[in-house]
Amino acid sequence: MTRPLISMVFLSILLYACSTAPQWIYAVGARSQPQVTTVYHASDFGAVGDATTLNTRYLQAAIDYCATRGGGRVELDTGVFLTGALYLKSNVELHIGEGVTLKAINRIEDFPDTLTRVAGIEMIWPAAIINVVNQQNVAITGGGVIDGNGQYLWDKYWSMRHDYDARGLRWIVDYDCKRVRSLLVSESENVTVSGLTFLRAGFWTVQLVYSAYCTVQDVTIRNNVGDRGPSTDGIDVDSSHHILIDGCDIDCNDDNICLKAGRDADGLRVNRPTEYVVIRNCIARKGAGLVTCGSETSGNIRHVYCSDSRALGTGAALRIKSAITRGGTVEYIYMHNVLADSVKSVLNCDMNWNPSYSYSKLPAEYEGKNIPDHWKVMLQPVTPKQGMPQFRNIYLSNIQANDADIFVHCEGMAQSVIRNIEMKDLNIQARAAGNIRYTNNFRIIDGKLDISDGSTIKETNNTNLFIE
Repeated sequence: MTRPLISMVFLSILLYACSTAPQWIYAVGARSQPQVTTVYHASDFGAVGDATTLNTRYLQAAIDYCATRGGGRVELDTGVFLTGALYLKSNVELHIGEGVTLKAINRIEDFPDTLTRVAGIEMIWPAAIINVVNQQNVAITGGGVIDGNGQYLWDKYWSMRHDYDARGLRWIVDYDCKRVRSLLVSESENVTVSGLTFLRAGFWTVQLVYSAYCTVQDVTIRNNVGDRGPSTDGIDVDSSHHILIDGCDIDCNDDNICLKAGRDADGLRVNRPTEYVVIRNCIARKGAGLVTCGSETSGNIRHVYCSDSRALGTGAALRIKSAITRGGTVEYIYMHNVLADSVKSVLNCDMNWNPSYSYSKLPAEYEGKNIPDHWKVMLQPVTPKQGMPQFRNIYLSNIQANDADIFVHCEGMAQSVIRNIEMKDLNIQARAAGNIRYTNNFRIIDGKLDISDGSTIKETNNTNLFIE
């Protein structure tokens, strides 16, 4: 293929991407942590780690007392502490040390309904096991375990899903089946989550929403213990900024590390981006992707830097997905020095992802009937001009892939061409090459491609596609 002319705009992007890392990557993560001058033991407030006592009020009493004394650390003794929803306060560190398990009780009524954002819309939803809401300078640390005990919620979902699918309600079942997140950080700053192991989340494991300057470090997530929990994302960065995710090891049944910014009309109304996110030294195992942008893209996702990480058996190294009612721009996404082994694809970009879930349509049997408020939110129309997403300025370098199903699946649309992608310094072994459609300035440079079925990339409706 002949070398095309490179636009000056794209050239400037390439020079930026190929130069030293952008300076903003050094300004992410929590800037402060609680000062531990005093330690409060939860057992002094009545907490018992016998796996049967419900400790919610005792643990909350310890947290509240610590906060009223100006902050410090709340520690749990060795044992299994059964609990409902807990609410951390500013300047408090909750320390869940080795030999300690904080286990969610399997009664959803112990997690009070609250207004939050879930899966891209604001709605009423159960509280998480641990909630950090409108707080500053908070930490959850230690080498212990937070067990979401989510099997009863997984079973509930699959039962509802069978019924909803039959009635044409696939688009709303994930919202109607209310489940418990493991950790929610909302409207908060300077929050550190460190050293913990999360098991069996009922829904998403760690969600950072409308928050800033947060660190999630050395966290292990295992959501496929005993079964495959639906929608058990690992870490979701949701309309938040200056976030550091470092040294995390995630095995789940949906997106491993996911960047989100709102869905459809409600996401466009809120219009808050996810930006300035660093992901480094992480491992993604089972799941949908090491790094996923979307499908909730309405408020824009930009300035994301992933390096020195591994995708081991997950869906993709980098996945970017949206829908034509979602809107928003995904841009300035950088991935460097990544090993992908046994992934479905190395790069996957899809603007019309999972239509049965992505598009809301009220079945005729519900016309004229009273429907829940969150159904009305989901059914709000979005004009084509608002709804068409944009993907651009995506850069991958030093990527090695072994035993991938396909190398690349990148599909823009006639109404929204994907612009300015560069993949450089590649060593790829895949069964099939894949396809590239509706792109402008897509460059594969210094790419060693070993495609076992002998196929070449299927190219349709591209401008300035260059494969070296």
